[in-house]
Formats: sequence, C-alpha cells, structure tokens
Amino acid sequence: MQGFAGKIAVVTGAGSGIGQALAVELGRSGAGLAISDVNTEGLAQTEEQLKAIGAPVKTDRLDVTEREAFLAYADAINEHFGKVNQIYNNAGIAFTGDIEVSQFKDIERVMDVDFWGVVNGTKAFLPHLIASGDGHVINISSVFGLFSVPGQAAYNAAKFAVRGFTEALRQEMWVAGHPVKVTTVHPGGIKTAIARNATAVEGLDAAELAKVFDKKMASTTPEKAAQVILEGVRKNKARVLVGTDAKVLDAVVRLTGPGYQRLFGPITRRLVPRGKP
Repeated sequence: MQGFAGKIAVVTGAGSGIGQALAVELGRSGAGLAISDVNTEGLAQTEEQLKAIGAPVKTDRLDVTEREAFLAYADAINEHFGKVNQIYNNAGIAFTGDIEVSQFKDIERVMDVDFWGVVNGTKAFLPHLIASGDGHVINISSVFGLFSVPGQAAYNAAKFAVRGFTEALRQEMWVAGHPVKVTTVHPGGIKTAIARNATAVEGLDAAELAKVFDKKMASTTPEKAAQVILEGVRKNKARVLVGTDAKVLDAVVRLTGPGYQRLFGPITRRLVPRGKP
C-alpha cells in the first residue's frame, strides 16, 4: 500500500488479530515497526513474519496500563528509530456482564486497558509525532463505540470514551496547527481472539459466548480489516468503519437516534443471558 514507505509505526496489541495484521501490512508497505503486546508468544510470531519480509522491527513486551513504562517505551522507540510517525493504539480486552451483576474491578479493568491504554499511548507518543513533522494517531474504538447493547456496558463505556477522546484530539491538532493527523477506527465483527480471550460475570460461559460471537457476529478477517484501516489512514479519514456490519449499524443509529435501543436490546438479550445476580 502506498504512503507508508519509510514511516515508523508503533502498533500495540500486535501479538494477534488486527494488531498483527496491521503490523504485517505496514511492513509489506515499507514501514519500520515497533510492536508490543503482553502476549509474548503471539508477538514473537508477528516479529518472525516481519523479519521474513525484511521489515525493520523492534519488539517489546508492554502492558498499556502501565503509564510510566509506556512513557519510557515511547522515548526508547524514538531513540531507536530516530523518529516516530504513527501510533496504532490497538490493544484491547472484552468483558460481558450486566452492570447490576458486574464487579467494580471488572469494569475498571476494561477501562484501564481499552481507554486508559489509548490515552497513555497517545500522550506518550504525541510529542514525538509532532516533532516528526508527519505524525498520525490511529485509535481503535469499536462498533460498540457507536451504539450500546445490554451486557457490554464496560466495553461500551471504554469505546465511546476512545471515540470522544480521539475526535477531540483531531480538532485540537488542527486548531494548534500541529502536523499530526488523527483517525478513529470502528471495527465491526472481526475474526480475532478478543472474544475467545474475553471474561464474563459469574454464571456466564465465556467460551460459549465466544462461539456465539465467532459464528454469528464475526464476518471480517483481520487482514481485510487492516487493509481498510490503512486505506483510511492514507486518506486521512476522521472515522473508519470496518466491515459491512459496522456500516449498516452506523446507518441504523443515525436514522433512528436513541430509538435504536428498542431494536438492539431485545436481540442482544436473546443472544446473551444475564448471569447470576
């Protein structure tokens, strides 16, 4: 893909799924990669793929919730490559459970990874992106950052927060005249391990929920998602919708306003039980 040759791109959550596919596609397009994940086995596989295609790569284990470590990581990557042009804040986790039966710690964990991980990555790398003269922040929200459903309050909260944070950042960079573009990404159902690695409240079978997601909701491959995202980045799109499902659901929400809740609520409830009170 044109427009990425010679760029230095940082990808979090690069050990699997969209993050891995993004790293590989960027490498094929001539970019240098700084990849990270808490999943070191998957990260090693991504590194092998990048080395096989001759892409410059630096690999590090990174927990995106550890702010001081993230700040030090950003400085280390900038020193290693001499510049940083793009960051893809992609790392994320999932959790299913109604608010009534969810523990505070479960909600906090999702917010820590899915929202604060994005904030940490953005803040840590923003000075380097500005200094590069050609920066781009790409934050991965979700289709669940466009509408809410029962049982996904924590995930909805985090992904809506990512959307608001990123849309504000895009305006700020424009107003300040900084050479940094900003894109929010809303993937629909992607065939990744996020559902299989998700947790759930007591009384819900996380493995069974993952099967439902994989069978009925996941329709786009990570490789296709990466291509759509990078095309949106290349065109400096403010928002990128990934998958036909994301486009359709976005249109429904735009047409119905808050009325979508009466449509989606009963459907989701049939697919996902409540768990133990």
